[in-house]
Amino acid sequence: MSKKFIVGVTSCMIGIAHTYMAAEAMERALKKAGCDCKVELQGANGTENELTEEDLARCDAALIAADVRIKKIERFQPIPTLTVGTEEVIKDGDGIVAELLEAIG
Repeated sequence: MSKKFIVGVTSCMIGIAHTYMAAEAMERALKKAGCDCKVELQGANGTENELTEEDLARCDAALIAADVRIKKIERFQPIPTLTVGTEEVIKDGDGIVAELLEAIG
C-alpha cells in the first residue's frame, strides 16, 4: 500500500495562534499516521504554504481545520474532505486523522 498524501488548510478567527497550532497538530498527526502532507495556513499574514493544483490533483483527501470560511473552498470539490474546528485538531489530531483515513480506506 502506498503512502497517503493528505492536504490540509487551517484558519482561525484572528488568524494567528490557532491557525499555527492547528497546522502543527495536523502535520504531527498525519506524519505519525504514516502520511505525507502539505498544510496551507490562511491567517493574519495572508496565505502561507499555498496548495498548488499539483498538490490537489495528487492528494488522497483533504483535512480542513477552520473556525471561519476558508478562501477558495471550491478547490476541494472532487476531493474527499473532512472539516473540523481548529480546536478539535489541536486537542485530538490523532483521532481526527484516524477518522479521515478510515473514511477514505
